Amino acid sequence: MAEKTRVLIVDDDVNFCNTLSKVLAKKGYETTTANSGASAIEIIKKQAVDTVLMDIKMPVMNGVETYKQLKVIRSDIRVILMTAFSVEDLIRDALKEGVYAVVRKPFDMEMVINMIEKSKNGALVAIVDDNPNICTTMKKVLENKGYSVSTCLTGEEAIVMAKQRPHNIFFIDMKLPVLNGLETYLEIKKVNPAAIVMVMTAHRQEMDDLVAQAIKNGAYICLYKPFDMNEAIRLIDEISGKAHKRD
Repeated sequence: MAEKTRVLIVDDDVNFCNTLSKVLAKKGYETTTANSGASAIEIIKKQAVDTVLMDIKMPVMNGVETYKQLKVIRSDIRVILMTAFSVEDLIRDALKEGVYAVVRKPFDMEMVINMIEKSKNGALVAIVDDNPNICTTMKKVLENKGYSVSTCLTGEEAIVMAKQRPHNIFFIDMKLPVLNGLETYLEIKKVNPAAIVMVMTAHRQEMDDLVAQAIKNGAYICLYKPFDMNEAIRLIDEISGKAHKRD
């Protein structure tokens, strides 16, 4: 019998904690609840937990402050933060610190369950494209599949983001302003050698040499635009599954 995934729910709203715990238990998860950051820290010290679902806005110690302390205890802790409030500064701080994802209340339970499953494989996805419409579309599709997704419009932004947060998978457009996709890819690999990078382009002939160099230097695949998002999702699932098996 497969071992149940262990989820810690942290929220100062006792009723919300209990309700979410019951829903997840019915889905086959083993749940524990805490109503403060301090309680969550004590639980993590004593119990093995796969994923933490934690509210951002809590008294005494908020979710981001709690997360920073949880990381000291367990550097690989996977935390999904929840919020019903506009706390953009805290959200930015949380993402910079490496939190897996942030979801807005009220949220779709199936999306959160997908996120819990993906978080066990540690798949953090980054999309780097100077076309904001492509970034928005890809982000929406992948988030609906439960992945945590960040976007950047330039290679410079992507390199800074790679230094701040250890993304596992990058989609990088080859034709970017200032730093092109190949240059961006090579810099990201210096920061995070374990990152899997898929390059993208709508300019097959123009970018042919850059694509060939990227593949030669270890890029996973080149996707030629317009591509089927189902193929992108299949590739992410394939990569995540391989990483999970290695663990």
